[in-house]
Amino acid sequence: MPFSPYQKFVAGLLAFLQFAVILDFMIVAPLGAIIMPALHTTTEQFGSIVSAYAFSAAASGVLMAGFADRFDRKRILLFFYAGFVLGTLWCGLAQSFHSLLAARIVTGLFGGVIGSVVMAIATDLYAPQQRGRVIGIIQTSFAASQILGLPISIYLSNRYSWHAPFLVMVGIALVAGAVVAWRMQPVTAHLGQPQEKSAFMHLVDTVKARQHWMPFATTALLTTGGFMLMPFSSAYVVNNLGIAIEHLPIIYVVTGVFTIFMGPLIGRIADRVGKYPVFVGGSVVSMVMVTVYTHLPPIPLFVLIAINVVLFMGIFSRMIPFQAMITSVPEPTKRGSFNAINASLQQVAGGIASLAAGHIVTLAPDGKLQHFPWIGYVIVGTTLLSLLTLWRVKQALAARPAPTLPASAPA
Repeated sequence: MPFSPYQKFVAGLLAFLQFAVILDFMIVAPLGAIIMPALHTTTEQFGSIVSAYAFSAAASGVLMAGFADRFDRKRILLFFYAGFVLGTLWCGLAQSFHSLLAARIVTGLFGGVIGSVVMAIATDLYAPQQRGRVIGIIQTSFAASQILGLPISIYLSNRYSWHAPFLVMVGIALVAGAVVAWRMQPVTAHLGQPQEKSAFMHLVDTVKARQHWMPFATTALLTTGGFMLMPFSSAYVVNNLGIAIEHLPIIYVVTGVFTIFMGPLIGRIADRVGKYPVFVGGSVVSMVMVTVYTHLPPIPLFVLIAINVVLFMGIFSRMIPFQAMITSVPEPTKRGSFNAINASLQQVAGGIASLAAGHIVTLAPDGKLQHFPWIGYVIVGTTLLSLLTLWRVKQALAARPAPTLPASAPA
């Protein structure tokens, strides 16, 4: 099923929105090697900075879930995007550990909901046969943040200070919000269908629905790996592998160039071949590569880049088909609340994983990270469990007829 012109525009716009949110979330981890000495923080404190965003986003998602399907999704998106911009501005102005911690909490309260609203809009405007492709396009925002955002942010941090990337992101986010307000049409088809009388009962019914439990569990399992690996990746590369901090942008640029092409390709393959088989293949690649990555000795830069590219290929081959598959699980009137709760579980799992990683990994006197291979063992275990939980989702979806048209026909 080809995209209409408006669907193409919305897909690009949603990817642009995700770019700002993902970059804001991701930028803290690679700047760890700069922020920790600048603010005189320990690994446990830095893990708290990363997890603060996650826990506040989780709380926001739960509070929002009851109301997520009661308003125009465009208006909800704009409201939370405004709060996200203000939180990011605070991050750019923070001067201490406690100030940055508070700023990340505020940013998480607003930014953590945006991803769930984006997924609800994508589900409303695209048929199941198109969702692998549109999610693949949206996921290119992750690669774009690597190609453009992270290298530029690290350069700005090295050239000026770690505050500079957050201030630049405020400008990017303002542009995205203006485009949404100007060009996106209201997304209101779900409002014409019967819903529970109270927001609380809407939340309760979404949680009680047994068909939602396995997708929720899979989200938690997949999130654990990413949140354990990312916070200390830059410190691991610099201190353990002997890569100069000035070379970090090269790693992100090359990896991003590959992944920005892989995202749409993986989405197209998932639509044609099947989402679960692609997920299985990506999981196998991820388990092998994360084991290799967490046991690396000091290596040349080009070898690390090659390993990074294959690792992210496996990660994308898991996340894109998984997200495309679970869009078909909730009813149209519960898509907003399902995605909000799912995002909250993702953040809770990620926050716990970040805190756990901060206690597993320790800094040696020479600056190297100790016990980093244990991170790889945990990720392999959660990936194996996710194969089982998503298989249960696949079986449940196969037992019921799938819709062929989007709930809200695009103009």
